[in-house]
Amino acid sequence: MAPKAPADSESSYQLIRRLVTEYGAKHWKRYAVAFALMALSAGTTALIAYLMGTIVNKAYVDRSFQAIVIIGLITIVIFCARGLATYFQAVIMSRIGNAIIAENQRRLFDRLMNQNLGFFAERHSSEFLHRLSTGANSATQVLRLLVTSVGRDALSLIGLATVMVIQDPVMSLSALIIAPPAMWMIRKLVKRIRAVAKAQFTGGTRLFQTLQETIQGIRTVKAFTLEDRLRHRYYENVAAVEYEANKMARVSNRSSPTMEALAGVAIAAGVIYGGYRTIEMNATPGEFFSFITAFLLAYEPAKRLARLQIELNAGLVGVRQLFDIIDAPSTEAADVDKPKLVMDKGRVEFKDVRFGYRENEPVLRGLSLVAQAGQMTALVGPSGGGKSTILNLILRLYEPQSGSITIDGQTITAVSRHSLRQQIAYVGQDVFLFHGTIRDNIGFGKEGATEDEIIAAAKAANAHDFIMSFPHGYDTHTGEQGLQLSGGQRQRIAVARALIKDAKLILLDEATAALDSESERLVQDAIAHLTQDRTTIVIAHRLHTVAHADRIFVIEEGVVAEDGRHEELLRKGGRYASFYRLQLQNQDEPELVAATA
Repeated sequence: MAPKAPADSESSYQLIRRLVTEYGAKHWKRYAVAFALMALSAGTTALIAYLMGTIVNKAYVDRSFQAIVIIGLITIVIFCARGLATYFQAVIMSRIGNAIIAENQRRLFDRLMNQNLGFFAERHSSEFLHRLSTGANSATQVLRLLVTSVGRDALSLIGLATVMVIQDPVMSLSALIIAPPAMWMIRKLVKRIRAVAKAQFTGGTRLFQTLQETIQGIRTVKAFTLEDRLRHRYYENVAAVEYEANKMARVSNRSSPTMEALAGVAIAAGVIYGGYRTIEMNATPGEFFSFITAFLLAYEPAKRLARLQIELNAGLVGVRQLFDIIDAPSTEAADVDKPKLVMDKGRVEFKDVRFGYRENEPVLRGLSLVAQAGQMTALVGPSGGGKSTILNLILRLYEPQSGSITIDGQTITAVSRHSLRQQIAYVGQDVFLFHGTIRDNIGFGKEGATEDEIIAAAKAANAHDFIMSFPHGYDTHTGEQGLQLSGGQRQRIAVARALIKDAKLILLDEATAALDSESERLVQDAIAHLTQDRTTIVIAHRLHTVAHADRIFVIEEGVVAEDGRHEELLRKGGRYASFYRLQLQNQDEPELVAATA
């Protein structure tokens, strides 16, 4: 998703206003303290410039050493005050910035938790990481720019301009030479800055994406010797980001030569005029030196203020990336006000359910089936028929477009998602383990799980023995996505995680499809513990794993093609028998022959 950068100055203004009202207002007291300290720092800067004239006059006109000593002591006090003010305002501004970053991180995460799977399917996960890091920092940067520009630069400029006017009002006019051409150039650069900043963000997202995919898919990378191809892709992304960064450097600094030249002209005019007044009109040299000091000190804050619009617009592109996610409507809105699901026996029923992930591409086409309470219901059939979609709809990861799904007579869309999912245990083919220890991953199944409960669940899942074979036992780290464990070990930990939940409804999506025979046997034994006296809906491609199911539904093209028990379906000689015969075509088929005789 390529977000739109602010299209004009009005949208930029609205973004700034939103930052000020949503974040600035919350921290106004600390901002006020920081602003006061910046004002103190600005005042000391102007006072230093003013004292330069007094020092020169006392030294070269009045020739008073005592006055010089007093002014020197005052200067020490001024610089100490300036240093303390600068330190404390920097600490306060950093604390405010850190608080805003933390708030944005929480807001973004909360918003992501309120989205359904469709929202994530349309985006790459690296995009969220980049938006979080770039956007959160940009919000802080823009607010810091606003406060420091007014509190530090604007006040310093006002104070120094006041000194200049006091010393010589006519000579102060030379400073205005810079303003008109500088403002014209800045306005020309702003639009270009927005485009380059947006391109930088997009390139950075692609860089994150390639890096993340390479790390997560490192086994595939190694197995298919993709190192050179991915290295080439990554280098291309790096080069693109480097190119845009260089372009940003050129564009954002394009005004510098002209502004420096204009500043040189203004300073030269002031020096010539001030020298003329001192030499030809007998003006005191202190006024001249005070004016030049103030003028030179005013140059940097004036230049920063002139560049403010450039830096703000570059930062606002990042803010837009953050707000695009924060403002995204919730696709899985909170429904805590709905009644809780009261699951008694766990009977699941689909009535004429229709659903598709995309328009005009239906997956379920009026599907109806019943998973009886306390029984195992198996879903079999060709890939793409809608089996996994059925589990997704039970979990309310997606909502049906028509029809109804009930559990113990309660329509699941009429109850809260939290209460629904709390009473369902899910084990999939692609087991996801969180970064942490084995104990942590099993304990995720039940909040506040005790050590005894974790061990009992691991034993029931046939996982305790291999866990204890590790040097650190249950404190063994699983690695990212459980890569430090074998497939069978990950599956058994997932079963343990489901067991400890003690749910009445079990959903199994190809839980043993990717395992060898020995691991499959162990996981099947663990699943037997998990599903005992519970309503179980299992998806399987290996038909022998569901031969004992109480009811088998053949799902094909989004509808139930046939259903019954294993032996019944074999005798019918329909789609199930065809699938079964296909799987056993290279083996002896005594069971099939007996069943169909």
